[in-house]
Amino acid sequence: MAGTNEVHVNESKRVVPLNTWVLISQFKLSYNLLRRPDGTFNRHLAEYLDRKVPSNVNPVDGVFSFDVVIDRGTSLISRIYRPASAVAEEEEEERSSSSSIPELEKPVPADVVTPVIVFFHGGSFTHSSANSAIYDTLCRRLVGVCGAVVVSVNYRRAPENRFPCAYDDGWAALEWVSSRKWLQSKDSKVHIYLVGDSSGGNIVHNVALRAVGSTEIEVSGNILLNPMFGGQERTKSEQRLDGRYFVSVQDRDWYWRAFLPQGENRDHPACNPFGPRGVSLQGVKFPKSLVVVAGLDLIKDWQLAYAEGLKKAGQNVKLLYLEQATIGFYLLPNNDHFYTVMDEIRSFVSS
Repeated sequence: MAGTNEVHVNESKRVVPLNTWVLISQFKLSYNLLRRPDGTFNRHLAEYLDRKVPSNVNPVDGVFSFDVVIDRGTSLISRIYRPASAVAEEEEEERSSSSSIPELEKPVPADVVTPVIVFFHGGSFTHSSANSAIYDTLCRRLVGVCGAVVVSVNYRRAPENRFPCAYDDGWAALEWVSSRKWLQSKDSKVHIYLVGDSSGGNIVHNVALRAVGSTEIEVSGNILLNPMFGGQERTKSEQRLDGRYFVSVQDRDWYWRAFLPQGENRDHPACNPFGPRGVSLQGVKFPKSLVVVAGLDLIKDWQLAYAEGLKKAGQNVKLLYLEQATIGFYLLPNNDHFYTVMDEIRSFVSS
C-alpha cells in the first residue's frame, strides 16, 4: 500500500504546479486529522489550523471588505467585497478602521450595471469559512475580474449543522442581497450571480432551485467550480481516480454521511440532483449556468452528469472541461487553467 501511495504522490506532483501541490497537500493532511471514524469532527483544531484574515476597509489591490450580520438567530455573517476607485482608496485610508457600515454601503454606480456575486466557499460542507485566507483572496480576485460586488456567505457547516442548514443560510443571504437598495444598478435591479466551488457549487444549485419559486428574487446566472455531487453508483472516474489526486472515495463518503440527514444515502436529491429522487427542471425558468469540471477530479463524472441533466431539461448551460486540471486549480494564478476559467467567468458575467 505504501508503494501505491508513493506512485500517486509522484503522479500528482508531475501534473500540479509545486506550490498548488503543497497547498492542497497541506489541506489534505489537516483534513485527515480532523475527520473522526465515528462521524464527528474536531472543530476546535479545524479553527486553529485554518488561516483566517480579518476584513479590511482599507483597499488592498483596489478592493476593500467588511463583515455584516445577516441573521442573528443563526449567527449568519457574510463578508462584502467592493471595488474602490483611486479617489475612494484615499478616502478609505483617511477613515481607516473607524468606518461605519452605512459609510461602506454606499450605492453602486448609477450609470452602469454592477454584478453582485453571492459566493459560497468550498470545503465539502465541513471545512473553511468566509474569512479563510484562501477564499478571501479568491473573492478579491472575482471583484477585479468581474468588476463586481462579492458577498461571501459564512454558512453553517456539517456535521454540527446538517442538511438543509447550508441551503437555508444561502437562501437567507440571497434574500438579504436582493433587498439591498445600495446594490441596485441603473435599472433598479440587483444583478445576482451565484458562485461556488466544491460544496459551494452544490449550494449554488440548491439555492437557485429555491429562487425558481420566488416572484421577487431573480438570479442572473450560476457558476459552479468543481461542484460536489454524487450518488450511490460508483462511476468510472471514482474507480479510476480513487486516491490519485488528493481525494479518495472514502473521503467523499465521509463528508456525505456528515452532511446528509442521518440514515439517507447518496441518492438524496442534495447529493444527486438528477438522480431517482431529483427535482425535474423541465419547463422551469432556471438561471443560465457555467459548470467548470477538472478532468482529474475524482467526481468529474457526477459533475458532467449534472451539466448533461441541465441540458436535457432544456436549460442554458455551458460546460468548461479542463482535462488536465485537478481540484483547487482556481485558487492560485500559477497555471493556464486558472486564467482560462477567470476569462470564462468574466465573459459569463458580462454577458
